[in-house]
Amino acid sequence: MQVVTEGDRRKEVRALLYQIQAHPERDWTAARRRIATLNRLIATRPASRH
Repeated sequence: MQVVTEGDRRKEVRALLYQIQAHPERDWTAARRRIATLNRLIATRPASRH
């Protein structure tokens, strides 16, 4: 199992936004929820890093 970093989350957000922009005709409800979740995780950084 690998540790998920903030960079990984930002990369996933970029990839999802690219897909949404490339294919706006599709239903992106789940992707938008995932983006919101990732943005919350990015915004709430842990107080201490290991």
